[in-house]
Amino acid sequence: MIKKSVILFAILTSMSILSYGQTTEDDVIGRAAPNTITTTVPFLLIAPDSRAGGLGDAGVATTPDVNSQHWNPAKYCFIKDDVGVSISYTPWLRQLVQDMNLGYVSAYKRINAENVLSASLLYFDLGSIQFRDIDNTLLMNFTPHEFAVDFGYSRLLGKKFSGAVVMRFMYSNLTNGIAVQSSESFPGKTVAADFALYYHNDEIEIGGMPGTLMWGMNISNIGGKISYTDNENRDFIPMNFRTGVGYVLKLDDHNQFMATVDVNKLLVPTPPVYYNAGDVLPNGDIVLAGDENKTRYGKDPNISVGASLFQSWYDAPGVATAFLMDKDGDGIGTPSPFREELAEFTISAGLEYWYDKQFALRLGYFNEHQYKGNRKYFTVGAGLKMNVFGLDFAYLIPTTQANPLQNTLRFTLTFDIGGLSDEKS
Repeated sequence: MIKKSVILFAILTSMSILSYGQTTEDDVIGRAAPNTITTTVPFLLIAPDSRAGGLGDAGVATTPDVNSQHWNPAKYCFIKDDVGVSISYTPWLRQLVQDMNLGYVSAYKRINAENVLSASLLYFDLGSIQFRDIDNTLLMNFTPHEFAVDFGYSRLLGKKFSGAVVMRFMYSNLTNGIAVQSSESFPGKTVAADFALYYHNDEIEIGGMPGTLMWGMNISNIGGKISYTDNENRDFIPMNFRTGVGYVLKLDDHNQFMATVDVNKLLVPTPPVYYNAGDVLPNGDIVLAGDENKTRYGKDPNISVGASLFQSWYDAPGVATAFLMDKDGDGIGTPSPFREELAEFTISAGLEYWYDKQFALRLGYFNEHQYKGNRKYFTVGAGLKMNVFGLDFAYLIPTTQANPLQNTLRFTLTFDIGGLSDEKS
């Protein structure tokens, strides 16, 4: 109960302030300076299915499957079956709480050789929480929850190329209307869109062995900001850029390997460094107390969604890597915006082996810069595919101690409706 109360406090606090807490130069002088990017509804970035979960959270350029809606819906155009459904379940952060869960349902239906429709539901249950006032009086019991429902359309644009668009509705109810710092709260709601591309070439040969080359890109969650109170300051959702490559090597009729790599970047503003009260601006003015909102390093984060799609590529203040550039060890080095911008990319890599198209083994690795969240972990997984259904699971192994993601398990059950019809026949 104590741990969950701490988590709830962090949630409520983040709702009553800007997502971009002001960082001053005093915060970074003489020590390393983490500068993480925060957004609302971060559950949208959690890998919901077991196959990608076993590949180090890589999925934008893998072979198509029923869970492509989350990673790259354009892959559906190259899927062999006409219709499929999957159900995934992930007990989340079990090192901290025991009743937080992520559920995912995904489905697709091929209309013809060129067009595919798809849909999915992602539901995040934060578990039962007691709301108490400052005197520890019980106000109510509530289960905060969030969900996103989306519909996609994928179309073949050429023999080896496809595109897709997805429309998404998001709902986030964290407080059930309880007052937060004397302000009435309400569920956050918004809409967003994804745009995806996919290249699939199965006419490749290496050393006489046939193979398939894949490339994918997905710009997801392009949508309106969210607010949980009447505060005019609204916060970004996790707009995201993902691209990657993959290759399938077919050793023989029974054995094949796939290797894939994803590169990922949030398309929301990086928190800048602000001037302190008493600092002198370049024009000679002195920063007054209560007016410490002038940017010293980086860019102003209070921008529109459209502007963020472009500014997020060059707005890093450079403080997250400045300490590393100080070779004398006697204070902060020169801020390096380019180095910090590079640090905001995460990398996912995975290997997959299939035997007889029925049994799969998977291995993956996910890496995030230590000053941008420091998520680093290996993943392993396995899959079994029959004519009608398939079962996959994945297990996460962090490389850092006391990691809340430790022992994360994912389970996915897939149904090939077309295969079911063949069985009945």
